[in-house]
Amino acid sequence: MSDKSWGEDAVIRKVLADTETWAVVGLSNNSARAAYGVARLLQRQGKRIVPVHPAAETVHGEQGYASLAEIPFPVDVVDVFVRSDLAGAVADQAVEIGARAVWFQLDVVDEDAFARVRDAGLDMVMDRCPAIEWPRLGPTTAAAQG
Repeated sequence: MSDKSWGEDAVIRKVLADTETWAVVGLSNNSARAAYGVARLLQRQGKRIVPVHPAAETVHGEQGYASLAEIPFPVDVVDVFVRSDLAGAVADQAVEIGARAVWFQLDVVDEDAFARVRDAGLDMVMDRCPAIEWPRLGPTTAAAQG
């Protein structure tokens, strides 16, 4: 599998433009962590972020949950900020909760998980960051067009 297929522009655009609720796995109140800044960027773009971390902290004003299974409402995207060796299990949980897409952050790579998520019918982006992709691909929404 080539690295390029992990982040096809059309899939990235679709995930950025056509989603609202992002569960951010690994998000805590540690402002030095990448997840903290990316979650803030997603909020600024109008996304609802849902912190998912064992501590279940409230982050950026949003209640946290200890796991994906505990979130009591639908999630569009599961954004994964955990080590590659843990990411596959998170991807499988994303499929189980009915998410529409899974996004593995920079340096989070699990080709088997990528294949399982795609085979389950979800969109998948791997080894990419929304903070980099947003300005590069700038999603166009129906609201912006009309």
